[in-house]
Amino acid sequence: MQFKTLSLTALLSAAATAQNMNLTALLTGAPELSNLTTYVSMFPQLLTTLASASNITILAPSNEAFAKLLASPAGAAIMANDTAAIQAVLSYHVLNGTYPASAIPEMMSAFVPTLLTSPRFTNVTGGQRVGAMRSGSNVNITSGLKAMSMVTRADLNFTGGVVHVIDSVLTVPQNISTTLVASNLTALAGAATAANLVGALESARDLTIFAPSNAAFQNIGSILANASIETLTGVLGYHVVNGTVAYSSTLSNTTVRSLTGQEIRITIANGTVFVNSAKVILADVLVANGVVHVIDNVLNPNNTNATPNPSQTTQSVAFPGASSATGVPFTSGVPTPTSAIATPTGGAGGAGASPSASSTRASGAGSTVQSSGMGIAAILGAGMAWLLV
Repeated sequence: MQFKTLSLTALLSAAATAQNMNLTALLTGAPELSNLTTYVSMFPQLLTTLASASNITILAPSNEAFAKLLASPAGAAIMANDTAAIQAVLSYHVLNGTYPASAIPEMMSAFVPTLLTSPRFTNVTGGQRVGAMRSGSNVNITSGLKAMSMVTRADLNFTGGVVHVIDSVLTVPQNISTTLVASNLTALAGAATAANLVGALESARDLTIFAPSNAAFQNIGSILANASIETLTGVLGYHVVNGTVAYSSTLSNTTVRSLTGQEIRITIANGTVFVNSAKVILADVLVANGVVHVIDNVLNPNNTNATPNPSQTTQSVAFPGASSATGVPFTSGVPTPTSAIATPTGGAGGAGASPSASSTRASGAGSTVQSSGMGIAAILGAGMAWLLV
């Protein structure tokens, strides 16, 4: 009995010591975090901010995580030459709030704001987000391009919050164009370019984009073959919600207003998300200024009452009389995807994504946010006029 009492006392003393340890002592006392300590020390202001902060969570890449990043030519170039990008990467690993592993939701991602607020790298109100999800004792973190990092050592407490060691450096979310190409959404990337929407989209703040797959565009190829710029602009604008970043964890049975001023209906059926009659087949692709959800049909702004049939694997196209094209439209001149991001690429309606990436309830710094002198609402004016015809 005396032995147990002494052991309990020792444990309580160790816990109290951990709670009273400052961040500098914690980092210097963790040999596997020596590279992180070196990089943070490059930025005295950031180091001071973190050391004096309270109620934060640090996702700390291990030395092996940095080794993986530096082994890639792009990662090595960034970490050697771009101090702004290095600081952005580090800031993206700090969460606003203290989140021990037990507080992270199980089997559903929570999207947590970080200290990354630099307008060069993000345009999301409150700071760029990471996704965090727990499965049993495993905690996974999702960042840009659906890159996954696993917590390998959790709950290292210090006076300002908690540290979790992760096995990969998080990927700062990229701009829309880069993300669409990497996600094999090359038809949408090409269509946005053809409609002169890229600059306006990438300079906007807090976007949600419902992005049709390549197969979805191909399925209505006959409609798009001779579409005017005004028609294309109106169709694309109906896929964008401005002013709201709607992550999957916040979606519910509701309606949201698109850039064209028309409503889009969100339906949750048996854990699957539908947008009008289109099914979300890949959720929560983070971008510099919001989030992208991949859908299996192109939305029709002249058919806003289209509803899904959840019992069917494949939903009907929303454009009556449309027929499929022999090739994927708008992809001429669009770069070939080189990313390993898992996205649907199948036939009619699009093949299903991997379970971890689907709507049912990959490393380095991002490219800079693009700016445009013309607002997105002004760009969409012509397309909105077409919708009233």
